[in-house]
Amino acid sequence: MGIGIWQLRNVSPAPIISGLIIWVAFACYGSDAVNSSLSESRIETTSGGSPAQVTTEASLGQNEQLRKQLSIEHESVKALTSSLAESNAEAELFRRKYSDLELRMEALGLASANKDRAKLEQRLLSAVSDLQLAQKQRDEYRDQMLQLNEAVLRYLKTSQGGDAQARMDLETQLRSINELITRSTNGPAVPQPSLTDGSVISFKDEWSFVVGNLGERQGVKIGMPMRVIRNDRRIATLRVVDVRQKICGAVIQGMDSKNEKIRVGDRLQVDAQPNVSLK
Repeated sequence: MGIGIWQLRNVSPAPIISGLIIWVAFACYGSDAVNSSLSESRIETTSGGSPAQVTTEASLGQNEQLRKQLSIEHESVKALTSSLAESNAEAELFRRKYSDLELRMEALGLASANKDRAKLEQRLLSAVSDLQLAQKQRDEYRDQMLQLNEAVLRYLKTSQGGDAQARMDLETQLRSINELITRSTNGPAVPQPSLTDGSVISFKDEWSFVVGNLGERQGVKIGMPMRVIRNDRRIATLRVVDVRQKICGAVIQGMDSKNEKIRVGDRLQVDAQPNVSLK
């Protein structure tokens, strides 16, 4: 025992102190590690919750996002549907305009719409101008006949003697002229033309162009087929290319006889044969 105590006294205290320090360090480290592990476990339990709860919250979040996206897609579909309806309406409008233009081109029988259409419109304007000129000349003739009638009446009143029979014949002719002038001034009480009873009022042979006294009032349309009748016999077929309120212009589609020509006064009728297509 004395030797052991002496031996301990002779041992250097440095190794013993170092060992104590190392033991204390390990003890502190173990305590800190346990405390740290417990703290992390508490934090995870407090913040994250159970795995099932985390999955449920994630699903709810995804459902909310899907609902928002579905709402956005629904609004997009509504906008596209509205745009489609407007596009369909515009397409229908353009289709009608194109159909009308195609009908005009077919009626005119043109390969080039702009150039030849202008030429045919010029034909119609020229024919209408000729008609107005004829009406003006008729009015001038009527005025001249009225003046001649008045002059002859004055002469008869101032003249003495002469042939009584000749005087009577002259007075009869003057009365006839007065009746003619009166009918021309007041307008003849003739029935209005119809689609089955019109007449040719102007004709240009060099242009193969006919003007009839049927117009919008009678229901004439561009592209409508017509026929020219004389003595209850068809002599030509026409196609309407322009329509005004009281008149229409048509081009000749065919002549039934090369020896006959259309004349002013020939009857006009709408050709309602089943083999004629207006398209």
